[in-house]
Amino acid sequence: MFSTLAVRCGKASAGVLAAAALGGSLLAVVPAQAAPPARPYGAVTASSGINERVFPTTDSAVKGVIKYHAQVPLRCKARAQDVAGNAMWYLVRDRNTWVAGRYVDTTGEIPVCRTLTRGALDDSAESRRAMG
Repeated sequence: MFSTLAVRCGKASAGVLAAAALGGSLLAVVPAQAAPPARPYGAVTASSGINERVFPTTDSAVKGVIKYHAQVPLRCKARAQDVAGNAMWYLVRDRNTWVAGRYVDTTGEIPVCRTLTRGALDDSAESRRAMG
């Protein structure tokens, strides 16, 4: 059957002929999009990506970088160091690292982190109010 199609189609590409011979569609070759993580999660909005940090402050050690548009599962949120007008930081669920809220577009209800020590946060007025 394949040889008959090849003769009839002339200059058709081998991929088109193979798909036709198998009765499939060329659309079936396109890989499926990965499903987003369970809620809550966030999408990275910074075109250069964002740093994952040990604590919610830019003075903390960088543990990794999350690429632009990556979807990140989030555990909870806390007010800490202000980054470009946004004092919210998110604890990444599966890596136990922090990302600055300024560069994350969130989806789902994100609970407030309740088990943080004051040493992990800065001493801003926002932090004092959030910690109670």
